[in-house]
Amino acid sequence: MTLSPEYITNYAQTFIKVLIDYSPKLISAFLILFIGLYVIRILNRLIRRIMVKRELDPTLTRFLADILLWVLRVLLFVSFIDKLGIGTSSFVAILGAMGLAVGLSLQGSLSNFAGGMLIIVFKPFKVGDTIEAQGILGTVSEIQIFVTKLINGNNQTIFVPNGALSNGTIINYSLQGFRRADLTLSISYDTDIRKAKDIITEVLKNNPKVLKTPEAEVSVKLLTDSSIQLAVRPWANNADFGVVSSDTLESCKLAFDAAGIVIQPFVKEASAKNN
Repeated sequence: MTLSPEYITNYAQTFIKVLIDYSPKLISAFLILFIGLYVIRILNRLIRRIMVKRELDPTLTRFLADILLWVLRVLLFVSFIDKLGIGTSSFVAILGAMGLAVGLSLQGSLSNFAGGMLIIVFKPFKVGDTIEAQGILGTVSEIQIFVTKLINGNNQTIFVPNGALSNGTIINYSLQGFRRADLTLSISYDTDIRKAKDIITEVLKNNPKVLKTPEAEVSVKLLTDSSIQLAVRPWANNADFGVVSSDTLESCKLAFDAAGIVIQPFVKEASAKNN
């Protein structure tokens, strides 16, 4: 096929005419794109600063800022292709279908995502709190969007899905700032109960880490076939809880030895006489 000079000239003139006619849309579309990206960056920084000043949770701040950033970018892209004269209805339909498909395939992840949002917004616990949930006891190391990271007493890192965490029971041991230890000491029926209680009370008074308020409690917990069980309930700050529990048991044992009181072994299958 031979192209004549006249055909080439007509084609070039048509191309130049279309380019001239379309150039305002092209220029304005790219202006919208570049200016929009700049404005989105400024808005994102401004919103982050506002949320930081209002002392919102850092995880929530970062997450909301990222969500807003991508929503604005998608809207800017739709405006950009619309300015170019490309129909956006089919594009929006494709996005909707993709969103539906992704949602159906990631139902579990979306549940964890929603759980993470609930945890971040309502704050049943925060980083540094000691909690018990889903049969796990540990200190919260990090709250992520899909999982919460816990460190247990063995220094093991445990990832708990936020979906299960937000829908289950959570015990927060750190929220009140102090805790009560529930200890049990068993003594024989030959022992003077009042003397044993006085010894335990003196031990608790001499421990500076045992809180004076609320007041510690020493009482008869149970009468079994083989022993009298005494409930020892001292209060301590969260940081001293473990030390207070172990020190109380050790000091009571030494004080009982000095007083000639024998601690009886606890027999689980023993029946209670007061039942």
